[in-house]
Amino acid sequence: MKSDRLFRASQIALIVTAMSFALRTTSTASWAIQFHESNERIGWANGAALWGFTAAMILGGPLVDAIGLGRMMVVAIFGHVAGILLTIFAWNYTALFAGSLIFGIANGSVEAACNPLIATLYPNDKTTKLNHFHAWFPGGIVIGTLVNLGFAKVGLGWQVQFATMLVPTVIYTVLFFGQSFPKTERVEQGISTGSMFAACLNPLFLLMVVCMLFTAATEFGPQSWIPAIMDNAGVSGTLVLTLITALMWAGRQTAGVFVHRVSAPGMLLLSALLAAAGLFLMSHATGAMLFVSAAVFALGVCFFWPTMLGTVSERFPSTGALGLAIMGGAGMLSASFVVPYVGRFYDNGIARRLSTGETVDAFTAAAKGSEAASRWSGIQASAGLDALGKVAVLPGVLAIVFLILFLTWKKQPATVAAR
Repeated sequence: MKSDRLFRASQIALIVTAMSFALRTTSTASWAIQFHESNERIGWANGAALWGFTAAMILGGPLVDAIGLGRMMVVAIFGHVAGILLTIFAWNYTALFAGSLIFGIANGSVEAACNPLIATLYPNDKTTKLNHFHAWFPGGIVIGTLVNLGFAKVGLGWQVQFATMLVPTVIYTVLFFGQSFPKTERVEQGISTGSMFAACLNPLFLLMVVCMLFTAATEFGPQSWIPAIMDNAGVSGTLVLTLITALMWAGRQTAGVFVHRVSAPGMLLLSALLAAAGLFLMSHATGAMLFVSAAVFALGVCFFWPTMLGTVSERFPSTGALGLAIMGGAGMLSASFVVPYVGRFYDNGIARRLSTGETVDAFTAAAKGSEAASRWSGIQASAGLDALGKVAVLPGVLAIVFLILFLTWKKQPATVAAR
């Protein structure tokens, strides 16, 4: 079926997006050395992908109805190829920054096109199919991580690792080639552009946008720091992150069971409770319990992003592609801000545990591999886990909001709530 082919192509396009996140994370140290730049400057170059993603989502939302879903995917294809090649052959910092920015625009274009495409292809099962689609974000991160581990083990550097993304890019290009794309659901239903913009000012929709800021912060903030923190806590950070992403992939693949039995608002409430519990447990865990708490956290955040999109598409259909783009853009914008804030909690925690003199001594001892190095790792682990625990406030607030929505929307059909 044509819809199945378009859906598979969309999933593979998302794999490219996710692989880029994983490979950028694992390449930053090499970039700092190769381009003789500080970690802060490399961080800005890496962050350009997030800003490009957000810009493409926000601008692509209203554009996709005008230019069509197919043309938006053409932007994604050319952006992915150009971003990969420019990054691989970057001759200086500016070229690296530009490659990240272009790649981010391509990633945002994938979301701007594929989210409304899937909502249009499966109008009666939006939340389930969006969960199946977004399962390949954590799935793609696992693939990217395995590429990094495998290629690094045989001595192949980040350029070769980035080149592997050309393979799924070619595959999804071939799958999309020659296919006719449907008009978006809003256009098919004859909803005017003015009505679409007006629907995006609905107070309940704006509340969902605020909730998206919190859900994305809960998902991406801790995950960006978990590898480093877990390494200091005495377990493999890579294994913990792999466990989280694998569970997220599995959860999203089975989302249909929960959607039909619990309802989307019920899923969001349960997700918030599990995410809060996972982060709280993680902040007090040691040894094997770090894996257990990470698993609870993963089961919490795995449904957040796609279920938020599905809920908006079902409850506020008049917002169309613009509504989905605003949600995705808000989520990614939130992620770009929350990561450094978690880092600030981390730094402040270390500062509280050490005096200035002791900090210098600890760094020196760690470099020499002395007994103080173990104490320094312990201090870092304690401060890092405490920082993760502070993020639990966000899903705690979300649980209250989602409980109210669950009780309210349970009494009225989606068509009523959308008005």
